[in-house]
Amino acid sequence: MRRLLAFLGLDADPTEENFLHGGPVSPSTIGGGLTIKGELRGEGPLTVLGQFEGDIVLDGTRHVGPAARVDANITARVIVIAGVVCGNLSADTRVEILPTGALTGTVKSGSFTAADGARVKGEIWVERPVEDRRLPAVRA
Repeated sequence: MRRLLAFLGLDADPTEENFLHGGPVSPSTIGGGLTIKGELRGEGPLTVLGQFEGDIVLDGTRHVGPAARVDANITARVIVIAGVVCGNLSADTRVEILPTGALTGTVKSGSFTAADGARVKGEIWVERPVEDRRLPAVRA
């Protein structure tokens, strides 16, 4: 399984070299003609243009293309949705729903944006990132 994830560019430390290409891990894409079921874990950006069902945990940015359909719980640094997503989202910094995007599920993030035309159905929790909560208040 580790070799498959490494082949997809999802299971390597950015300081490690990719065993197939001899260089740093590159962005990964699930193409428009693909349907994948399972669990993806790793680092780096991932764009889904096809269909995915399962769980996604990334230390990076997760993009869902306009024609994509995703039924998954997603954890990532940043999540940008232009297609259809059903599932719970957890982003370290922000979740953004573009005008063509649709989301059904719970969002937990430091920032949430939905453009005009975007469809959102669910619960939204916007909280400061953990690092910000530990900083002392500045008094003048």
